[in-house]
Parts: sequence; C-alpha cells; structure tokens
Amino acid sequence: LKERLIKFMIKKQAPLLTLKQAREILNVHSNTLRKWDKNGILKAVRFGQRGDRRYRKEDIEKLIANKGKP
Repeated sequence: LKERLIKFMIKKQAPLLTLKQAREILNVHSNTLRKWDKNGILKAVRFGQRGDRRYRKEDIEKLIANKGKP
C-alpha cells in the first residue's frame, strides 16, 4: 500500500520536485537530501540566484526502486 501511495504521489508531481516535495516522498530530513546531493547519491538541479535545489522525478523513482540493493 505504501509503495502504491509513493508512486501515486510521484506521478502527480511535475518533472522537477522541490526539496520539500522530495523529502516528503522519501520520508527523510532536508539535510539528508543535501548530504545525498553532495555525495552524488541523489543529485539536485540548482535554480535561481539562491541556488535552490530541485530533484528530478525519475531520479527519485530510481532511488526508490533500488532501495536496499547494492
């Protein structure tokens, strides 16, 4: 059930998700997403002068699909 809910949430989102949207879908803290970006686990796209992070929907789907696999 949780897997279907996550897929539904992702499907309804735009191709690029905000940090908040990504953390809610992945159920992780914002700092975890920042660390993953820094370490190349889930790379962010930067927008605007502030460099706000956006995450590709397909990258999040891949991360969920590979969860628990080496």
